[in-house]
Amino acid sequence: MDDDWDDGAPATTTPVTAGIAAEGGRKFTAGRGFKAVEANDDWGSGAATTNDSDSGWNDAPSDNFNNNSHNNRGGRGGRGGRGGRGGRGGFRSENGRSNDNGWGEDKGNGNDGFNDEWGDSGNKFGSGDDGGRGRGRGRGGRGGGRGRGRGGGRSGENDFDNRSNNDATGGKGENGEEVKREIYIPPERSTDEELFQSTITSGINFIKLDEIEVNVSGEDIPQSISTFESSGLRPHLLENIKKSGYTKPTPIQKYAIPIILGGRDLMGCAQTGSGKTAAFLLPMINMLLASQEPPVTDGNSCQPRVIIVSPTRELAIQIFEQAKKFAYNSIIKTVVAYGGVSVNYQKNHVLSGCHILVATPGRLNDFVKRGHVSFASVKFFVLDEADRMLDMGFLPTVEQMLGDSTMVATGERQTLMFSATFPEEIQHLAGKFLHNYIFVAVGIVGSASTDVEQIFYQVSRFDKRDKLIKMLQEGQSSERTVVFVETKRNADFLATLLSENDIKTTSIHGDRLQREREQALWDFKKGMCNILVATGVAARGLDIEGIQHVINYDLPNSIDEYVHRIGRTGRVGNRGKATSFFDPAHDSSLAGSLSKILKQAGQSVPDWLSSGGFSGGGHADSFGGRDIRGSDFGKAQDFNTRPAEEPDEEW
Repeated sequence: MDDDWDDGAPATTTPVTAGIAAEGGRKFTAGRGFKAVEANDDWGSGAATTNDSDSGWNDAPSDNFNNNSHNNRGGRGGRGGRGGRGGRGGFRSENGRSNDNGWGEDKGNGNDGFNDEWGDSGNKFGSGDDGGRGRGRGRGGRGGGRGRGRGGGRSGENDFDNRSNNDATGGKGENGEEVKREIYIPPERSTDEELFQSTITSGINFIKLDEIEVNVSGEDIPQSISTFESSGLRPHLLENIKKSGYTKPTPIQKYAIPIILGGRDLMGCAQTGSGKTAAFLLPMINMLLASQEPPVTDGNSCQPRVIIVSPTRELAIQIFEQAKKFAYNSIIKTVVAYGGVSVNYQKNHVLSGCHILVATPGRLNDFVKRGHVSFASVKFFVLDEADRMLDMGFLPTVEQMLGDSTMVATGERQTLMFSATFPEEIQHLAGKFLHNYIFVAVGIVGSASTDVEQIFYQVSRFDKRDKLIKMLQEGQSSERTVVFVETKRNADFLATLLSENDIKTTSIHGDRLQREREQALWDFKKGMCNILVATGVAARGLDIEGIQHVINYDLPNSIDEYVHRIGRTGRVGNRGKATSFFDPAHDSSLAGSLSKILKQAGQSVPDWLSSGGFSGGGHADSFGGRDIRGSDFGKAQDFNTRPAEEPDEEW
C-alpha cells in the first residue's frame, strides 16, 4: 500500500539536483527536483540519472492503481521544454487536453500526459505498474511531461506475492521496448556531527511543560522520574542524551521511561513536539545495552529485538535517525525499511542483522512474507502515530503481523502505542494489541500547543494565491515555513507559482519519487529553500528544527489533522506561528472545533469565526484524554469496528 517496489540490478545513489528549466519562456527555480534543460533538449533529457525519467516532471504516482490498471486521473498534458508545447493538461480528463486549466502556452493536445487512460504504450493494464508511463509521452512534441517514466513494480494480479520482486524493467514503452525504472538507494547523509545536531533544542517555554496536567491510569503504576540521571538509564546512554542536547525529560518521558523499564505495555498520548519518540527509544535501547546480545541472523532471516512500525516513510526515517543517535558508539545496530527504495538494498541491510528495525507496514509485511524477517526474538513491538496508521487502512496489516506464527505472544513481549490523538475506537482496538497496559495522557489530548500563535484569515479559494504571495513577499519568506494544501496537484502548482515569484520553494507529496521527497526535505532542512509546500500526509512526524511558521493554505477536513499540522512548529517549548486561510464555502463545518481549539490554547477567537453562523462542529476524533477502560481493562478483546478507508494520498 505504501510502497514502491523497486528491485533488481544495483544502482547508484542519485539525489535530485535542483536545476532551472524553461517552459515556453517560464523558469522553474531550484528546489523542485527539476533537471536542467540543455540545448535542443526535450525537458532536460540530457541530465539523466541512473534509471531515471528522461523528463523533468518527476512526481510519478507510486501506487494509485485498481487491479493494476490506471486510476484514470486524466492526462497531465505535456510539460514541453521548448516552444510552449502542450502545457499542463486536465487532471481528470480522459486524454488530458492541455487547455483544460489554462496552463499551456498554446493549445497542444497534451495526449499521453501522466496517468492517461491508455498512455502511448497502448497498454491499459501493462505488465508492471502501468503501461501508460512508457516512453511515448513527448512523442511528436506533445505531452512531454514524463518521458521515459517509471512503469513496473506490481504484476498483473492483486495478490500480495505478485508484486514484482525483481522488476528492473518497469513496463513497456512506445515501441514495446522495456523501460527501466529508477532503483533508488538513499545516500548516507548523517555524519556523527550532523547526527547530534539534528535535535530540536528546548525553547523559552520549555519549563512550562511541567505545568501540563498528566492523566495516568492502570495497575501498579511506576513512580515517574524528574531527571534522566534518576531514571536508571546506563551511563553510555546518558552520555548520548547529553550530546543530543537533552537536559530534562518532558512530561511524556517522565512517565513513559519508568513504565517501559518496568516491563509494562503502554498507551501514550501527548501533544506533537513533546518528545514521544525519545520516550520509547531510550528505555528500549537501555535494555538492549544491558543484554549486550548480538543481532540474530543466519543470512536468510533476521530476528530483530525491537520492531517499530511507522505509517509514513518520513517518520520512519526520523525514528531511525533518532535511534542511531541514542545508540551511538555501541553494539546496537538499527536498520530502516520503507517503500520507494531498492528492496535488495534494504534486504541486504536487514539480513546482515539488526537489533532495531524501523519500518513502514507494507515493506515490513513483505519482508515477513518473504522470510527475511522473523518475530521470534521480538521484545518490543511499537506502533507510532497509531491513530494515523489505523486511519490509513494499515490495521489489517498490523493485525496480520501481530498474529504471525513467529510473533512472540501478547504478554511475553512489550507492546507500545504512541500518538498525539487517540479516538475511542482506537483505544478499544488497543485491547487487542496491549496486555494490562498503563495509559498516559499528557495535557488535553487532541489540543494544540499553547506555544503556537494561531492566526485566521477569512479568504475565498480564489483569493488564496494572492494572499499567500503577499504574505511571503512582505518579509515572511525568510522564515522556515511549511505550507499545507489538500491536493498533490496544488502542491506542485503552488511551489511553481512561488518559485516564479522569486520565493525559493520546494514541494513534497505522495506522487513524488522517494529520492525527490528526501531531496526536498534535505533542501528545506539545509535552508536552500525556506518554503516547503506539502500535502497533509507530511504533517505526521515532520520534525525539522527551526520551523517558524505553518500556513494552512487549505484547511483539512479533520480537527485532529489541523492539530498535527500546526504541531510542526512550537515544538519542545519553542514558539511558533500558524496561519490558516478559512474559506466559508468549504471550511464552515470546522468553525466550532477551531473555536474550541483556540479557547483551549488560551487564544482569542475571531468574531467572524465565533459568530459567523457556521454550521457543524467539524470531524473531531479526539476523546479528551481519558482512559475508557472498565473493570476488565487490559484484557484482549475482539471489538467490532469498521475498516479504515483507503486514503487518496500514499506515502
